[in-house]
Amino acid sequence: MQISKNSAVEFHYTLSEAGEQIETSTNEAPLTYIHGSEGMLPGLENALEGKAAGEKFSVTLAPSESYGERVDNLVQRIPLKHLQTQSKVKVWKPGMTAMVSSDQGRHQVTIIKVGRFNADCDLNHPFAGKTLTFDVEVVSVREATSEEVSHGHVHAAGGCGHSH
Repeated sequence: MQISKNSAVEFHYTLSEAGEQIETSTNEAPLTYIHGSEGMLPGLENALEGKAAGEKFSVTLAPSESYGERVDNLVQRIPLKHLQTQSKVKVWKPGMTAMVSSDQGRHQVTIIKVGRFNADCDLNHPFAGKTLTFDVEVVSVREATSEEVSHGHVHAAGGCGHSH
């Protein structure tokens, strides 16, 4: 089966910039998404279109196709209690990244300066302005269920865990 609108896709990726590896999913569970539901970088989704399980390919995306160009002075002061991380950080330091939830969803920010109660954060995505290369291996492709399509994401075995 080839990837097309409403395909539930699992894939592994290795992300690099100018030949330097930035991150990879190969040591973890593959990424999953519903093709055509806007849950994926547009340039990567275009490259995945028509691929089948087992295919490997590489695609290089300009900033406009991935995380956008950097915007200068896109800085916001955010209360420390709103900064979220996967590890238990006791002390925030400049250069660290954090997740922030807002009306527009979750965003990754980079800390510039830390005060007692607030941090000045760069709202640009850490990969903004970078030309990125994704080495991709398609793990599986199947038709998404109607429930997955309506929710816009792939459900793990046993449902999606959200209460609707």
